[in-house]
Amino acid sequence: MNLVSCVRQQAKEQPEKVAYHFMGKDTSYGEFENTISRFAQGLQDLGVQKGDHVAFLLGNTPHYLIALYATMSLGATAIPVNPIYTPDEISYILRNGDVKAVIALDALLPLVEVGVQALPQVEVFIICETAVDAAEKVAALSDAAQAKTHLFTQVIATATGSFEPVEVAEDENAIILYTSGTTGSPKGAMLTHGNVYSNARDVADYLGYKADDRIIATLPVFHVFALTVVVNAPLISGATVLLVPRFSPIEIFALAKQQQATVFAGVPTMYNFLYQLPEGNPEDFSTIRLAISGGASLPVALLHNFEEKFSVRVSEGYGLSEASPVTCFNPLDRDRKAGSIGTSINNVKNRVVDTNGQEVPVGEVGELIVRGPNVMKGYYKMPEETAMAIRDGWLYTGDLAKVDEEGYFYIVDRKKDMIIVGGFNVYPREVEEVLFAHNNIVEAAVVGFPDPNFGEAVHAYVVLKEVAASTSDDLLAYCTKHMVKYKVPKVIEIMEELPKNTTGKILRRSLKEKV
Repeated sequence: MNLVSCVRQQAKEQPEKVAYHFMGKDTSYGEFENTISRFAQGLQDLGVQKGDHVAFLLGNTPHYLIALYATMSLGATAIPVNPIYTPDEISYILRNGDVKAVIALDALLPLVEVGVQALPQVEVFIICETAVDAAEKVAALSDAAQAKTHLFTQVIATATGSFEPVEVAEDENAIILYTSGTTGSPKGAMLTHGNVYSNARDVADYLGYKADDRIIATLPVFHVFALTVVVNAPLISGATVLLVPRFSPIEIFALAKQQQATVFAGVPTMYNFLYQLPEGNPEDFSTIRLAISGGASLPVALLHNFEEKFSVRVSEGYGLSEASPVTCFNPLDRDRKAGSIGTSINNVKNRVVDTNGQEVPVGEVGELIVRGPNVMKGYYKMPEETAMAIRDGWLYTGDLAKVDEEGYFYIVDRKKDMIIVGGFNVYPREVEEVLFAHNNIVEAAVVGFPDPNFGEAVHAYVVLKEVAASTSDDLLAYCTKHMVKYKVPKVIEIMEELPKNTTGKILRRSLKEKV
């Protein structure tokens, strides 16, 4: 079994059942499967074959669902990319990921013109029309760009033949997810068909997903949390995905009430905005049987306040891209422990170990390691990084944790110095690399500090070559140009020198104490 075969089976058994709802329109499993097959055939007609890499620059629209399952049906590998990344960030992933085809929103058409020149290995650009003048915009491209560019609807409409999914093995790549690394360059976690199917299956089973569930998908679908919890797990269960273009507390409440939603999944920032909204009526969430939180630690006070106001249980979990991603969730058939990430999900084992890899006693702090069918094959083209992350079949998360006598795990500290902004991981090193590229910065250090809306925010400290040549506002504008918004420092403080120890290492702890 794999994700593609499961959805095909749902289409065969309940073709009229709604697979997803988007902006007032329902699409049945039968319609969904037919569109997937036609788009897969269209991709094949354009030269996309088994083993090719296809990047998605898509948001929460049906284009993403269709593209994902069509790509996997071909035996090609999907590479979801945050569409609001800067050209530099996108270019790195397309180059490093050896991408052959790109499926993008029409708002990104200007990148196509640049990409044809800068990324000759990309042979196909498919534009997903969200505006009536998309065809005119494509016609305005250069001849070279037009030759490689196709409209999403045309690819489906002109598909020839009858498509049958390509056979794939469990250990073949289905998806490569690029995750920020402490080295400053993103790493592509290779998730196999066995990885993503097993995690979707086990999450669906652990959370009790049924065909009559209606699951709100407002988390960004290119993110690994959403990929499994609100896309793949519901679809293989025959449930209905309520696809939301962007998060808006007012719209979420209206959708939940109108569509009789049963499951909501979000990051702590979303829960905070929903709780704080004056117009938030508990009756709007009356059909929600389960609220799921992940992506960052949910403050215990917020958890209790939300549950009390909306009379719904909030289950916190834990995962990481390299594990497809879920490893733990608070169980539904036992007590939910506030502050805990829960217990190991089915078929996945979590352990807390010391520096020698030996399991530590109950209640003691160590590194969380994970083993199961959901653990990635490795990092794409990074054998040394893979060997460091996976040892003796165990994935070393780098997160410090502890476990109690009932098997509930607790995250004690974040992976090294990682900052989590609204559920997105930001590594200080990647921000520092951008700062160091500025011609007037000689030193830079980045730390996280609490933020009431997004959990954490980025705070940068810099030392300048010429103090009069740059202001904090100048540097913020520079960062905005070279980084996606959530990575941009909220504050950049100019210093005469950064605190260091006797070996010259910057003392981040001293900087955090200054915040």
